Amino acid sequence: MRKVLVELGDRSYPVLIGAGARHELGPVLPRSARKAAVVTQAPIGVQVETGLEQTTIYLGEGEEEKNLASVERLCREFARFGLTRADVVIGVGGGVVTDVAGFAASVYHRGVPVVYVATTLLAQVDAAIGGKTGVNLPEGKNLLGAFWQPAAVLCDTEVLSSLPPREYRSGLGEMAKYAFLGVSDLPKLGIEEAVARCVECKAGFVAADERESLNVAGGPRAARPGRDRALLNYGHTLAHALETVGDYDLRHGEAVAIGLVFAARLARALGRIDERRVAEHEAVVASYDLPARIPAGTDAEGLVKAMARDKKATTGALTFVLDGSRGLEVVPGAPAEMVRRALDEMH
Repeated sequence: MRKVLVELGDRSYPVLIGAGARHELGPVLPRSARKAAVVTQAPIGVQVETGLEQTTIYLGEGEEEKNLASVERLCREFARFGLTRADVVIGVGGGVVTDVAGFAASVYHRGVPVVYVATTLLAQVDAAIGGKTGVNLPEGKNLLGAFWQPAAVLCDTEVLSSLPPREYRSGLGEMAKYAFLGVSDLPKLGIEEAVARCVECKAGFVAADERESLNVAGGPRAARPGRDRALLNYGHTLAHALETVGDYDLRHGEAVAIGLVFAARLARALGRIDERRVAEHEAVVASYDLPARIPAGTDAEGLVKAMARDKKATTGALTFVLDGSRGLEVVPGAPAEMVRRALDEMH
């Protein structure tokens, strides 16, 4: 069992990684808790025992559950159960569960403790770590949310064997991102070590820039280990647009993989990297058997408008995390025509 500490002063918390990690739930629960509201989805099928009086609340399936109606329903269930600020919410599942359960925990009684039992690869390497919670609007993904750090995260690698192949590959899309954030040799590592390395990387960024406070207007900033948290969004600007505009039947990690290749092509068009570096992005994505092109019939103008609403766009200009000679940087003010040209190359 591996343990990674997300260091945030008196709000620091452990991430436990390994086979059977879910069975370590009892010891990481807040001592004040007398009741536990377990939020999950029926197909997940992972049972947890808290040793407390507990109730289980089921979300529906799919990204469409990430909405304010789901948050309201959870909070009303918490109230009917008699959950207090001293108790705990436990999210058991993937990114949809952690995002919605975490957001509900952050606003119920103005904040109750939350613990995550991450059951998907995507949640274990990314979604469950770092305290970002949120739901979607028709206008964009994750436009409503809060920073609410969990009390602990349990990444049980044992349950990954039951994931459908496509769901597992979706997690590999987030893992591919870490190859450009300084985590090397991921495909050569065992799953426990690979997850731990990704968690260590993300924990460093979160500890140094918990609320993306470094992501402000004022020109590109180079990647520094454990700095500028916005760099963790590499590949996500197009990914979120693809998930918002149209119905392209893409898992989140698949959209991120496409977004990584797009970001490389846009960086090349802006003179930041050369063709060799673009080929490296293509190779990493291909090594995980992930898509590298946008679906046929994509609404390019719709994607450009959606990308302009991305959370990184602090000035309203098109803003991307892009590769360059100094590493990854947040680059505001990308010309719309170059963005469209790079999209044309992605078909």
